[in-house]
Amino acid sequence: MKYLILLLLLLPSIACADPAQDEARAQKLFSEVRCVQCQSESIQDSDAAIAADMRREVRADIAKGMSDAQIRTSLYDHYGDYVLFRPRLTKSNLILWALPPLIALIGAGLLFARRKTPENSITSSLSAEERKKLQELLKKHD
Repeated sequence: MKYLILLLLLLPSIACADPAQDEARAQKLFSEVRCVQCQSESIQDSDAAIAADMRREVRADIAKGMSDAQIRTSLYDHYGDYVLFRPRLTKSNLILWALPPLIALIGAGLLFARRKTPENSITSSLSAEERKKLQELLKKHD
């Protein structure tokens, strides 16, 4: 009797499950998860056995009805921060998130501080002798 009630409760969720939508979710998650054996390669692109196991794990979690966030958390708990291409913001990796903008701000500040201000140029007129030399030079190049 218990099993019949459980089956009746699960029947709507099983009937509403769309395999195409579940596979699309799985493919999206595959591209966000890094293979722990291959460096900088997603489990979607990896041929490693561990990547195949991770893909099966993600599909099983989707079949269980877990949300994408829950699946990411599960993978994070099992494999660590390295497994996610977009790691979470935590106290331990705060410096990694803050360092690039900090470097950009310091660089912009240095460029701003070291910018060259145009020096005041002194305008002076040419002497008669300098004008004569200039005219001669201009005539030679024509």
